[in-house]
Amino acid sequence: MPAHAPRRAARPRPGRDHSGRPAANRSRSARPRTDPARRAAYDVLRAVADRDAYANLLLPALLAERGLTGRDASFATELTYGTLRGRGSYDAILAACSDRDDIDPPVRDVLRLGAHQLLATRVGSHAAVATSVDLAKDVCGPRPSGFVNAVLRRVATRDLDGWVEIVAPDRSRDPSGYLAVRYSYPRWIVDAFRDALGPDAVELDDALAAGNARPQVVLALSPGAGGPLPDGERTRWSPYGFRLAGGDPSPLVASGLAAVQDEASQLAALALTRTGVPGQDKLWLDLCAGPGGKARLLGGLAAERGARLVAADLHPHRARRVLDALARAGGENSAGRENSAGRESYGVIAADGRQAPWPPGTFDRVLADVPCSGLGSLRRRPEARWRKAPGDVAELASLQRQLLGTALDSVRPGGVVAYVTCSPHLAETRDVVLAVAQARDVTILDAPAVLAEVPRLRQADSGDGSRFAQFWPHRHGTDAIFLALLRRNDSGTAEGAS
Repeated sequence: MPAHAPRRAARPRPGRDHSGRPAANRSRSARPRTDPARRAAYDVLRAVADRDAYANLLLPALLAERGLTGRDASFATELTYGTLRGRGSYDAILAACSDRDDIDPPVRDVLRLGAHQLLATRVGSHAAVATSVDLAKDVCGPRPSGFVNAVLRRVATRDLDGWVEIVAPDRSRDPSGYLAVRYSYPRWIVDAFRDALGPDAVELDDALAAGNARPQVVLALSPGAGGPLPDGERTRWSPYGFRLAGGDPSPLVASGLAAVQDEASQLAALALTRTGVPGQDKLWLDLCAGPGGKARLLGGLAAERGARLVAADLHPHRARRVLDALARAGGENSAGRENSAGRESYGVIAADGRQAPWPPGTFDRVLADVPCSGLGSLRRRPEARWRKAPGDVAELASLQRQLLGTALDSVRPGGVVAYVTCSPHLAETRDVVLAVAQARDVTILDAPAVLAEVPRLRQADSGDGSRFAQFWPHRHGTDAIFLALLRRNDSGTAEGAS
């Protein structure tokens, strides 16, 4: 028997499991060198690296384009997201198993995919190594295949925990360095999570681990939408949250009866509507509305109350997405473009939130869901942890202060602003709110009290009565959404803190 025969027998086939067992009744001449699932995962990794593609957007399109469904699609998804999440750990292990300081990026991505299969899946070690060698031959040529084979064979000699004990710094001497390797995060993100959580080291481990867990799909039902629901269950806290028991949520989303939206994101929007305002309550603003998830929920609630929502976004293409989300919300049972008072229930404009085109004090309620680092949604966008740097947070914080200042200018005295970020980083959350609030006549309300049904929400008390709400994946099973509620007290605008 030729020496290469066992490797060929171990290659997985489309439509089968990926343990390395051969497909029956398939000719060798028709057999591809790399199976489609692994090739799809590799192509997404290269697109993420080469052109800053978003894996959660590219992968579904690529699977559809190549006709991958069922187990092949699931395997490609696991390979893609798992490798992106584990990149930090895998790179440290690969460095220990290689005698090269400089590895070509395509070869490195092949090695990362192989390491993930060896250390985090049930793929057999022989199949993981052999298919990685074949992938290297397909995408890099024959020369690197021996190197890939040698490195991955070394990786296969230990499990993930065994390698972490070897390659990670000593935890007692360098806790952040250890956790960065153990849970595959940049060190600065580990430090940022520690600052936000406080001194409880056990909870920090839990938070980092939860950021690597693949989240469930949560839907937000349209306010006022009727009709029977598919099999599933309501979420714990949001009255509009829903989880399907199984199956594809696309038909429900396409009908306009629901949209994919994290439960904490729903609650942040709902908190704005649950806070009392004196006097009229007729005009609401979503200052940074794209792509439209919170605007969709706010629009439905505004229509039920006889109010009108204005949704704004800097970019015209995102404003169009918001308009589409609002127009489709509720399906055939939607209130349409009229609210309960018979007026148009929403409007969408393209506008720079730092230079508001409306007069000061126009709105009764304002949502400022500001651009942020996205550190609160790393479980959904695993590549984001490798794209951001501390300098990005500082730049974003300046923008966030400007937008919160505009939000407070835009709301009338007695009105309420909800400041929301999908990040737990203190520089984007507490520090922004306090910096802006100190220059203005505002009251920072008790956000956890507004969402009293959600446990362990109180996360920060500045000592002057400020109350903020911080969701966490390990506590609440949601994204790490931050919420502050501010009431404007003065009758005029103030100098912004930018």
